[in-house]
Amino acid sequence: FVTRTPTSFCTSTRLLASRAKTGAVGGENGDDDELDAARRWLANFDAETIPRSICDVSFSRSSGPGGQNATLRLPLSALLPILPAVLRPAVSKSRYSAKDDLVIQADDSRKQNENVHRCFIKLHEMIVQAGREVVPGETSAEQMERVKKLLKMKKKHSDKKSARRGGGKPDY
Repeated sequence: FVTRTPTSFCTSTRLLASRAKTGAVGGENGDDDELDAARRWLANFDAETIPRSICDVSFSRSSGPGGQNATLRLPLSALLPILPAVLRPAVSKSRYSAKDDLVIQADDSRKQNENVHRCFIKLHEMIVQAGREVVPGETSAEQMERVKKLLKMKKKHSDKKSARRGGGKPDY
C-alpha cells in the first residue's frame, strides 16, 4: 500500500516551513532585522545605484557587423561591503563569478554606451535574483491567521483520528 502526497501540498508545506524558520509565521529569530534591512535595500536598489567607481569597464572591437563588446569587471572585495550580508554568499556564487571578481560581458548593441549599460542591467538583475532566492517575502497578517487556522484544524483532525484508535478523547 503506497500513499502519495500531492506535490502542491509538499511545496506549500516547504514554503511555510522556510518562512517559519525566518520568523515570518510566528517564530522569533535574530535574522528578522537583517532580512527586513535586505528587503528595504532591494526595494531601493536599481542599476543606477551601483557605484561606477568600483567597476572596471573594458572594450574590445569585434570584426564584421556588430560592434563594441563591453566587459564589466567588478572586484568582489569592493562589491560585497555594499550588499546586505544575506545576499553576499549568493552573489559570490553567481554565474558571473570568476576568482575574486564578477565579470559581465555584453555585445548586444553596436554602441559602447548601450553595451556598458546592458552590463550594469545584468549585474542588477543578478543581484535582484539573488535577493529573490535568499530573502523570503513578508507574510501578511491574513496569511498568518489562515496558517494558524489550518494548523488548528489539522490538530483537531489528528486528535479525532487518534481517539478512534483508542488514544483517548480530546477535550473540545
